[in-house]
Amino acid sequence: MNQLNVFIELTRLKKPIGYMLLFWPCAWGLTLVYDFNENLNIYFFYLLLFFLGSVLMRSAGCIVNDILDKEYDKKVSRTRDRPLASGKISWKIALFYSGILCFLALLVLLNFNLFTIILALGSMPLAFTYPLMKRYTYWPQLFLGITFNYGLILGWTSISGEISLIALIFYFGAIFWTLGYDTVYGYQDIKDDEIIGLKSTSIKFKGNSKKFLSICYLILSLCLIFGGYLMDFNWMYFLFLTIPIFHLFVYQIKYFESENPQICLKLFKSNNFFGLILLVTILLGKVI
Repeated sequence: MNQLNVFIELTRLKKPIGYMLLFWPCAWGLTLVYDFNENLNIYFFYLLLFFLGSVLMRSAGCIVNDILDKEYDKKVSRTRDRPLASGKISWKIALFYSGILCFLALLVLLNFNLFTIILALGSMPLAFTYPLMKRYTYWPQLFLGITFNYGLILGWTSISGEISLIALIFYFGAIFWTLGYDTVYGYQDIKDDEIIGLKSTSIKFKGNSKKFLSICYLILSLCLIFGGYLMDFNWMYFLFLTIPIFHLFVYQIKYFESENPQICLKLFKSNNFFGLILLVTILLGKVI
């Protein structure tokens, strides 16, 4: 049981926000492209596959992140008790677990068309090198955005078998969504990160954080509006789109406090609601 608890802690399975933020873009991409006049069995089956893939890949990614960051995690108050940093598990066993999770994710991936499989495999270098970026650039959140929202493209290609301009517009906007919410997340560790020499957009835009978040969320909003226009969505989409946009600007940015870790974590987790309500908005645009 102790090893099971260590595994759960290592993979952050008790913290679903991570795999949900990976899942929502997949669901958006799939919903954008799906023809709801057809049999819905494929839609729900693919949703399930993307959910399982998100859980498995996020869990594997957490392990790789902790292996690469073990020495840094020891120096950060929020992360020093993680299994690898605290010595509860060896990096060799952790790497074995990650390999098993990646293999299971591959079994999930093989259910999709060949183009989607190739695209997904092509994203693996991004997924596993992201943890290194904060050593060399102030923009690790940008690399996370490119990686974490890749599922939007995969959701689209899983049905269409090709990439379109519309998918790229939504993907581009989603990158700025992640750039915003992970900047908020980064303010939890900013003091420790500055001391040990790690980089982030949280540090780069310290003092101008609300302005930076506003720019990120404005770009996201414009992409959602323009993408909806190109999709020829009905008026319900644009009406309900005001809810997630309201959430970003009137809730997240208004109540953001860079020096309050509890508020930062709360606002970060609220992006799960954003992901859900945007999915509902896209569905309304498609089916009503």
